[in-house]
Amino acid sequence: MQDDDKETPQTHRLLHDELPKEHEDPLIRRLHIIIRFAIKLLAIMMVLVIIWGVLDVIYVLYTKFISPPVMLFEVADIFVIFGAFMVVLIAVEIFINIRLYLGTNVLPIRLVIATALMAIARKVIILDIATISAEEMLAIAAIVLALGVTHWLVGKQA
Repeated sequence: MQDDDKETPQTHRLLHDELPKEHEDPLIRRLHIIIRFAIKLLAIMMVLVIIWGVLDVIYVLYTKFISPPVMLFEVADIFVIFGAFMVVLIAVEIFINIRLYLGTNVLPIRLVIATALMAIARKVIILDIATISAEEMLAIAAIVLALGVTHWLVGKQA
């Protein structure tokens, strides 16, 4: 018996068909083509943002590296460097979301949640505790908890 006959866990994934290439209405079909083109344009622009972000990381590292004391980083410098890296990684995650949106009919829910987790992790990493209120700290904690639980629950279904 072939493996194709077995039910795979992927059958439980959410499918979508927001922009079908074939549609009975010619106007809607043309509009879908325009929207797909716009999404491709967004993907190209996101690649440019990623390249720009990598150049920014190089610049940040260079400026922190040559500023006195030379070749030494302070804790604040490390947070700036981490923040620059995380922004680029978040941009990469967004690009992957765009590519998956165009290339599959599966909603990348887990990836979107992981992207949100990465974004809030960046906020936590570069957070200056001296300037944040208790309410803001609780709100960030609630977001991290909610996204973490959601990521875990979505992962359990896969």
